[in-house]
Amino acid sequence: MIATNCVKNTALYPTYQTERFVSEETYTSWFRAHPEPGDLIFVTKGSPGQVCLAPDPVDFCIAQDMVALRANKQLVYPPFLFALLRSSEIQDKIANMHVGTLIPHFKKGDFDKLSLNIPEEPEQLFIGDFYLRISERIDGLSKTNDLLESMARGIFKSWFVDFDPVRAKAEGREPEGIDADTAANFPSEFQQSELGEIPFGWTVNAIADVAKSNRNTIGKGYAQGEIEYVDISSVEPGRIANSTKFSLSEAPSRARRLVSDGDTIWSCVRPNRRSYALILGPSDNLVVSTGFVTLTPTKIPFSLLYFTVTTSHFVDYLTSRADGAAYPAVRPEVFDGAKVIVPSAAVADKFHELTKPMLRAIEASQRQAKTLAQLRDNLLPRLISGRMRVSEAEKLVEAVL
Repeated sequence: MIATNCVKNTALYPTYQTERFVSEETYTSWFRAHPEPGDLIFVTKGSPGQVCLAPDPVDFCIAQDMVALRANKQLVYPPFLFALLRSSEIQDKIANMHVGTLIPHFKKGDFDKLSLNIPEEPEQLFIGDFYLRISERIDGLSKTNDLLESMARGIFKSWFVDFDPVRAKAEGREPEGIDADTAANFPSEFQQSELGEIPFGWTVNAIADVAKSNRNTIGKGYAQGEIEYVDISSVEPGRIANSTKFSLSEAPSRARRLVSDGDTIWSCVRPNRRSYALILGPSDNLVVSTGFVTLTPTKIPFSLLYFTVTTSHFVDYLTSRADGAAYPAVRPEVFDGAKVIVPSAAVADKFHELTKPMLRAIEASQRQAKTLAQLRDNLLPRLISGRMRVSEAEKLVEAVL
């Protein structure tokens, strides 16, 4: 069962950030209806107006605070309706119809008041297919990135959580999935530590021993005239969704953490939301909110640091140490004091050698997806309003795709 935070205007289909399930009996008897492929999943409370497509097959159900909209195909082309609801014009209309201040709410009865301008069928077909085509390309890049990250996390878990190569050697077996040269770097026995059994010769260290937190902060002497700013709301698990450019004089007061290649950023606020990302290939003036802790590796590769501090175990560690009821937050010293297992330099370097290309490829795909999203979102209002001809848009799309 998906929650409202699974539906975002940045994704084609709902994402499964948290796993919640209902029984077969509840699924068949409690819900009045279920989404069908091609329906639009529309959030009505919390972040009203966020909308995604229902995939084929639909492998989820929806509960309160969202609805499934089914287009009347006699009047409107479903992909066009999807694009129209995501357009800045309609999103602004929806925002102006919110009720409630603390938790915004779009009343279901107000759908009758949400007027839409529907063009002739040829325009609907082009705009809908244009929007869907680029969105599917972005979704494909996202799935490739998910696969690459899953592969890298699989190696991390095998080597540094389950200790598979060490266990194999301890039992007189050849480690699976690695060559002989790599296997030679792993010990063949364990030792006791404050974190339990770990490979012989490896150590337990505080993060402060292997990384520097909040190393670079903008001060009065910072001469850069413009910054690219990332706030907490712009960061999803493992990804920076967007950023905003400001002149330094007009930037938010929290725009103070200057980051560099290889840094990991982690939101101190509500760590259970997993607002973290690895910074690769940033602009020289990329700045993040002081609501983040920035971790710069000093004695281990950035890949090992990133995966170490983004495991479910580490998220639980941070969540259990967050202070405050309304906005639970973690102090930077909690990061500094966290104990982690540090392998030998040879094993760390081998891991970096394997995973660094994957992480760089993920970053390149994220940049391509961002470019496509900007093209899509910039052209959409011009197409809907008729300010751009279909033939002009076709040339731009073909040039990019």
